[in-house]
Amino acid sequence: MTKISTIYTGNLYTEATHVKSGSKIITEAPEDNNGKGSKFSPTDMFAASLGSCMLTIMGISAQAYGFSIDGTRIETEKIMGTNPRRVIELKLDIYLPRKDYSDREMRLIETAVKTCPVANSIHPDIIKNITYHLPE
Repeated sequence: MTKISTIYTGNLYTEATHVKSGSKIITEAPEDNNGKGSKFSPTDMFAASLGSCMLTIMGISAQAYGFSIDGTRIETEKIMGTNPRRVIELKLDIYLPRKDYSDREMRLIETAVKTCPVANSIHPDIIKNITYHLPE
């Protein structure tokens, strides 16, 4: 089980510490909610965790089946709603480094994207728009 210790450090900042490793993440309120926009906001981290999870599960699958996704990147756009204030949509653009993935490899990539634990933890009301991009 993972433990994370988070402290409010003032001025709308928090510091989360991964207890086992000591790794730290600092967040700040977003610009549209009294922050300066100098750090990830908590909802930015929510959006980033989805992309990180997808890439991690894609990497695990690629390793298991003997191909590489090295250089793959995901650009995520977070769209906020009001009443209540919450994330209502995540737009994910997945940029693959090669265009010669086999049909099997693409199916494995797409399955990994759909089955990452963060994706499976997101409420179904949050729209996830996923677009794949291959180099030309």
